[in-house]
Amino acid sequence: MAEEVKKRVFSGVQPTGKVTLGNYLGAIRNWKPLQDNYDCLFCVVDLHSLTVSQVPAELRKNTLDLTALYIACGIDPDKSILFIQSHVHEHAELAWILDTVAYVGELNRMTQFKDKSRRHADNINMGLMNYPVLMASDILLYQAEYIPVGKDQVQHVELTRDIAERFNARYSETFVVPQCLLNKAGSSIKSLQDPSAKMSKSDVNDNAIVTLSDEPDVIRRKLRRAVTDSDSDAHCVRHSADKPGVSNLLNIYSLCSGESVAEAERRFEGKGYGVFKDAVADSIIAVLEPIQAEQKRLLADKGYLEAVLKSGAEKASRIAQKTLTKVYRKVGLVPQIR
Repeated sequence: MAEEVKKRVFSGVQPTGKVTLGNYLGAIRNWKPLQDNYDCLFCVVDLHSLTVSQVPAELRKNTLDLTALYIACGIDPDKSILFIQSHVHEHAELAWILDTVAYVGELNRMTQFKDKSRRHADNINMGLMNYPVLMASDILLYQAEYIPVGKDQVQHVELTRDIAERFNARYSETFVVPQCLLNKAGSSIKSLQDPSAKMSKSDVNDNAIVTLSDEPDVIRRKLRRAVTDSDSDAHCVRHSADKPGVSNLLNIYSLCSGESVAEAERRFEGKGYGVFKDAVADSIIAVLEPIQAEQKRLLADKGYLEAVLKSGAEKASRIAQKTLTKVYRKVGLVPQIR
């Protein structure tokens, strides 16, 4: 009997800023179990980082840090393809072709473009506008069926679907039209200082986020300063719409400890916010300490990381080249004689 062909998954994170607990619980942690059921490619999307100004040395360091973090979080290079986006030149080449079937109007309407344009008004560059087209290239290059995303990235996947369908209609069937694989658990981890906003590594308030590199004493300090709620039940640990701060901390505790929210509510009934916040901090520390230790060990073995990235880029390139060759032929480019 022929071996069942696994569906393909593609995902990636930018090597900018420090990866937050929200990034981990909402995305990276969910990748590990996917490896057993899907053909997975996980990418460090460094080209995307260039849409805002970067310090080159920091970007290089962050790229290797993120590579080690992927592995420390359970991405197995023997099960998945792990690589750096800029190591596979086909990403940029396909993005140019896809630019010719993407419309300015739809790129202007992208929420992330609007948000980043407001935050970086002194650097509204074409890369910022074309970010979703490069993301479409990342996905379509590997004929990925599923894209694990949080709700804030659904719009980008929808645009990718539109571009794929438009290209297929114009040039004949070429790309798999991908679907969102929504990350439900952990997809809405909020800021510790503003529970109406998601926890973001671009947040200028360091107390609003927990990063995966934070030391235990830093985590405890941030959790003690976390916004709770002022109401008649000021010390009631309860998950409800009128207690967004406490609800956010309950979600974090539940995801880190493995207890359900209901179990956590019973555990902290009548104990007050101080005890609760310390327990949330302890649950985060218990999750992060082994990851931090493994990341540190991996970063000390630069040869191993380089070997993983070399192998990953070679594997990714073989897939990417097949797609790009097909695309070039479809649009009428003369093939290179090799």
